[in-house]
Amino acid sequence: ATAAAPAAAPAATDPVEAAILELVSEQTGYPPDMLDLELDLEADLGIDTVKQAELFVAVRDRYDIERDDSLQLRDYPTLAHVIGFVRDRVPELATPAPAEAPAPAAAAPAQAAAATDPVEATILELVSEQTGYPPDMLDLELDLEADLGIDTVKQAELFVAVRDRYDIERDDSLQLRDYPTLAHVIGFVRDRAPEAAAPAEVAAPTAEAAAPAAVEVDTSGFPRRVPVTVVRPPIDACVPTGVALDGARVVVLPDHGGVSEAVTTALEERGAQVLTTPDAPTAEELEAQLATWREEGPITAVLGLAGLDLAPFTALTSETWKEGLRVRVKLLATTARALYDDLGAGAAFLTGTRLGGRFGYDEAGAQDVLGGAVSGFTKGLARERSDATVKVVDHAPETDAATIAAHLIDELLADPGVIEVGYAEGLRTSVGLDVQPTEPDEARALSPDQVFVITGAAGSIVSAITEDLATGAGGGTFHLLDLTAEPDRDDADLARFVDDLDGLKTDLAQRIKDSGDKATPAKVNRALAGIERSRAALDTILAVEAAGGTAHWHQVDLTDGEAVGAAMAAATETTGRVDVLLHAGGLEISHFLPDKPQSEYDLVFDVKADGMFHCLSGLGDAELGNLVVFSSIAGRFGNGGQTDYSAANDLLCKTVAALPMLRPGTRGVALDWTAWGGIGMATRGSIPKMMEFAGIDMLPPEIGIPIVRTELEAAGDGGESVVAGSLGLLLEERHETGGVDPAALIATVDARGPMLGEVVAATVAEGVVTEVELDPAQPFLDDHRIDGTPVLPGVMSVESFAEVSRLLAPDHQVVAVEDMTFDAPFKLYRDEPRRARINARLTPGPDGTLVAACTLVGRRTLANGTEQVTEHASGRVILAADAPEAPTAEPPATDVETTVEAEAIYRIYFHGPTYQVLDAAWAADGTAVGALASDLPANHRPEDAPTATAPRLLELCFQIAGVHELGTSHRMALPARIARMELFGPLGDDEACWAVAVPNEDGADAEVVDADGRVRLKVTGYGTTVLPDGPDEELLAPLSVAMR
Repeated sequence: ATAAAPAAAPAATDPVEAAILELVSEQTGYPPDMLDLELDLEADLGIDTVKQAELFVAVRDRYDIERDDSLQLRDYPTLAHVIGFVRDRVPELATPAPAEAPAPAAAAPAQAAAATDPVEATILELVSEQTGYPPDMLDLELDLEADLGIDTVKQAELFVAVRDRYDIERDDSLQLRDYPTLAHVIGFVRDRAPEAAAPAEVAAPTAEAAAPAAVEVDTSGFPRRVPVTVVRPPIDACVPTGVALDGARVVVLPDHGGVSEAVTTALEERGAQVLTTPDAPTAEELEAQLATWREEGPITAVLGLAGLDLAPFTALTSETWKEGLRVRVKLLATTARALYDDLGAGAAFLTGTRLGGRFGYDEAGAQDVLGGAVSGFTKGLARERSDATVKVVDHAPETDAATIAAHLIDELLADPGVIEVGYAEGLRTSVGLDVQPTEPDEARALSPDQVFVITGAAGSIVSAITEDLATGAGGGTFHLLDLTAEPDRDDADLARFVDDLDGLKTDLAQRIKDSGDKATPAKVNRALAGIERSRAALDTILAVEAAGGTAHWHQVDLTDGEAVGAAMAAATETTGRVDVLLHAGGLEISHFLPDKPQSEYDLVFDVKADGMFHCLSGLGDAELGNLVVFSSIAGRFGNGGQTDYSAANDLLCKTVAALPMLRPGTRGVALDWTAWGGIGMATRGSIPKMMEFAGIDMLPPEIGIPIVRTELEAAGDGGESVVAGSLGLLLEERHETGGVDPAALIATVDARGPMLGEVVAATVAEGVVTEVELDPAQPFLDDHRIDGTPVLPGVMSVESFAEVSRLLAPDHQVVAVEDMTFDAPFKLYRDEPRRARINARLTPGPDGTLVAACTLVGRRTLANGTEQVTEHASGRVILAADAPEAPTAEPPATDVETTVEAEAIYRIYFHGPTYQVLDAAWAADGTAVGALASDLPANHRPEDAPTATAPRLLELCFQIAGVHELGTSHRMALPARIARMELFGPLGDDEACWAVAVPNEDGADAEVVDADGRVRLKVTGYGTTVLPDGPDEELLAPLSVAMR
């Protein structure tokens, strides 16, 4: 007879047991009568280690047990053990003491009595709302900007609020600089509202409720980020990894292209002993060899070079595909598992690939698909063995063996800050991220005549996405592939999964009991998981049909090439094409390598990897419009416990990157998903808690579900993108400087410019990061004061970007600056020196150029001790090996009747002698012309410090455009943006030059021409921010006459 399930112990009989069962019931959702005391917490109840830790916290809190850092969860595998833990630590076995009645809440501190001056109280209230500081911190003598961080824009908003509050009329002559402190603002109210009346009460809103606005999904926290190639510092400017080769024992998994021989010679020359594994051994043979070597002494480094052997994708069969991956990737896993404990500080694990030198993130795409699995595995291992030097080093297919060997030695010895390293076209690079939104393309809109093939179709996430695709297409033909059988529409369990989940769980437990087995929560969950997939499969079919489409279900094992081939043949039988192949099938089982048996590795890896190969090969010559693959942030960044998942996912991404070579007419999309929230397997167990701990946002379904359709209907070439919010730990640098030696990098500069300070770091995310201390005594600051405060000229922000950009490309010239924006003035308050942080991240551009994305950031401590961080400027610097040839233009005529001279101009402009660059200005044929002043004082000290952009020639363009705006519109404006500036040279400002500005609706274009007709500098798309207060008409008169 079937043993009866143990009855729940009556609460009064054993209060400890009852309390523990109650806690576990709350955690698992299963009633106490299913919680046998001998059930294993993880194997039977599905309580993983994270939730076990949470359970012990709850137990300690319940029984007031002190924390014991020596406690090992594995010593308490069952409920009985947990109950025993309580009895051991609380021998009296007391019933948990009733919770004490909460003490009367302390009275909230009374608000400070309203100031005796109602105006003062009101102003403090407004400023408190604007700054977040409590009124008692707002000293009336604090400077609004210098102390409170209220810039001029917010000051203007404050005055608007004050005028509204006290019904004060707008005064266009008001100057914000005349009201620098809170006391001044209060004085303004007293002057303009002498009665200092309390503000009128705001009328209560009418009872009529506004119609609810349409709900819009805020996707701003989940930008579309794409992998891009980023330039790294030269290897000799990087800090050592800590790997010592003299006396080291190095395991080499060989290639067939001569690299293993070349690197063996190089290693032996440095005193290392090289241990070369047999060619393509079995896992058992390799394990035995590694065990023998390890008995003889520790292993310092591993070089996995099989990934350097090219495997043309189109020539692969199912057998050669699997064998190629076994040798390249699975033997890496065998090696790392066997040598896991050796891979600590001072050890290294390097792999080699021939993806192209830039990991496929360029126009050529990935040159060897199988290398993607090698790079993915390496990134996963790097997350598990973070103290070791773990890198994947990529080269172009044609790179010779000696060069690759030399680079491998270099990477063993230096730069601990990077995992992915590429060498191509003379550059040492890695992989970063760039935000690149999509734009819809009407020509790519889904339609009901299209054919879709979707793998993993019974997953809940895939089901929801399929519904979105069918709805967006207005139908379509869907071939749905999954290991799950086609669902029975009349299966009552599928209906109960939606309508009566708790009752279904109870029935499943009874069925398990009736079969003679013990009904544990884990067994119920397994049964329920099958029903859940069948329900998702049914939902998918019903959604397709509801949209007007047709669904065809194919029960297939994706690792079975013949079965997948039959499904693909059915999909192409009628039309000869597949418009969208969505490969979403896969599973994830997280275990660190020592705890991950090869069978588990094979299962996780093969479903994704072999499934994709079988789908593509099963198409034969049929047309494929779009290939969409589901990857993961584990594929892009690697993840501990997921070396198999990381390898398979990066393999999918590199397949997409290889499509231009494999299937030139097919558009590829690879989506590196973060963990989903609210749907799918990541919402269960400890994953949400782990994501929270790692600082990684989970993806809301309302944001994630439409992304596949959005990508399919977007303009452009598709490609790989990361679908995630905050990436937390995944973006943390592996070394505090990013791996660079700051002193070594700055030492490569022959002569520093005035804006090049000290190198702080060189990271994948930010590029090279520098800090420069700006001294208000510098002429470009001392002669550029607004209301007495030194302000960094916009042209020196441009100069700073140029100087920092050349740190990683000293043999390149600055030829252009694009998308330059001046977001906030950088001020040196109280004439005190201030540090600016300038970074430049370089990526390869078209035609051999380099593009540096730059920002200038200021940090300062406010009166309350908080740090204010402001991005003051941003832009892109274009560098090229050679300067472009200068165009020519006719110098402007100078014998004009009406000009405005420098004296009149600088009665309006605030610039001191160093920046009084205009000698005279006039209008000519729809343009404004400005002559460069001669004998200008030095721009900076030391005077011989070189500049890269001729700041005062750009300033000449700014000022003549401003003179025209003053003369024609009577508006004073500051630089806001430059669409593009081109530099031709020579770039000195000590010769006769003229700036010719062509005004337009958005601002002006301009160029600087010298007396020989050479264009030295050209500006397109210069725009300004208009200041609220214009100059006096009397001052404007000479400019108005000259600009007619």
